Amino acid sequence: MRSPFPRFGPTAARRNLLGLASEQSLYNLTQRTIELEVIPALRHFGVGLIPWSPIGMGLLGGALRKAVQGRRASPHMQERINKLRPRLEAYEALCDALGETPADVALAWLLHNPVVTSVISGPRTVEQLRQSLKAPSLRLPAETLAKLDAIWPGPGGEAPMAYAW
Repeated sequence: MRSPFPRFGPTAARRNLLGLASEQSLYNLTQRTIELEVIPALRHFGVGLIPWSPIGMGLLGGALRKAVQGRRASPHMQERINKLRPRLEAYEALCDALGETPADVALAWLLHNPVVTSVISGPRTVEQLRQSLKAPSLRLPAETLAKLDAIWPGPGGEAPMAYAW
């Protein structure tokens, strides 16, 4: 019997199994290296991506506006915030101009990628969960996506062209 899913690998097909259906990776505006090789491979094989840490451990959730307490008070997190401050300021200003929360914009940006099937958002409160329910319906125009790319540039395209000099 031939598998109806030939692109999912010969071993799975020989066993009449589906094979890989999704991949979980660290992916957000601040961490885009999977755009080099992982996302193109997922697209080629028809495998979905479920990103974790979509708001970058809170950095993309309005870190500059929130009180420095809890995890944000740690020296490591303060160092990251200070290192990314100019980008975070530009990002939060863009979100303000859109009239959207930074967390919603970060989630919506991920959901614009056709390979992304869902996100693992991990809200800490019911209010954060309620707020994040808006993100799937938030449409970011091409101009906004370009501005996000300018603030948080990716790795320069997909491999192998991104490695070319």
